[in-house]
Amino acid sequence: MTASIPQRYATHPEQIPGMDTADLRARFLIDDVFVAGEVRLTYTHHDRIVLGGAVPAGRDLPLTGYPEIRSDFFLEHREVGIVNVGGSGTVTADGEVYELVTGACLYLGRGIRDVVFSDAEGAGAQFYLFSAPAHTTYPAALVSPGEGTVRELGDQLTSNRRTLNQYIHENGVKSCQIVMGVTELHPGSMWNTMPAHTHDRRTECYLYFDLPEDARVVHLMGERDETRHLIVGDRQAVISPSWSLHSGVGTAAYSFVWAMAGENQAFDDMDAAPITDLR
Repeated sequence: MTASIPQRYATHPEQIPGMDTADLRARFLIDDVFVAGEVRLTYTHHDRIVLGGAVPAGRDLPLTGYPEIRSDFFLEHREVGIVNVGGSGTVTADGEVYELVTGACLYLGRGIRDVVFSDAEGAGAQFYLFSAPAHTTYPAALVSPGEGTVRELGDQLTSNRRTLNQYIHENGVKSCQIVMGVTELHPGSMWNTMPAHTHDRRTECYLYFDLPEDARVVHLMGERDETRHLIVGDRQAVISPSWSLHSGVGTAAYSFVWAMAGENQAFDDMDAAPITDLR
């Protein structure tokens, strides 16, 4: 066992009107996902998701058990999706070595005991982790960038032209709960989805990346008649409870990892929140 994981407790939508900016950021924003030489995780009680980053910085980093998940090793009762948002690196799972280039996605199923993150000196790998409880075991699978289900969405006229790569989903890599992929906005597009939407059956988390240092994303959250926002920087993550809408607009083009866990794995199971309905 290693040190404790910081926890974010579940919230009710009626709590939102009473929260100031600091409260919202403390509940829903993770601003220190990637720390050199560390595995840094956060446990949210929304659908029991654990998310975070592993940055080898030239040395091996093991993924260990934690007191909060009450298991001898991390994947004893869990599964995990991993996307590399940095330079090339490797993930070793029970002796099997997987090479992850930038943008690659690796799924590891329940029961894998030893997981180690590595990269060469100066390679700069940054592994984003999204984990949920699992009731059975599915085989490990590695998907290279562009090899998943690719969907072209949006329109340049509405500033949301984007390429969506589905990796872990009901018609792709199999999992118990996780649905995961990467979306890349085209130059000149700023909205990651519009209209915004909710899905009462799943929690979704966004990791924003490839955002210039002097740029930010204005991430919309809350109920459609009681919206709030978070100002999000590069390589920061947002927890979006099932009752909260989620949509964002940036001051420059960017990419983001989207990942979900909950009741079902149907990507299109969502309830649109047209901009004219938002308050």
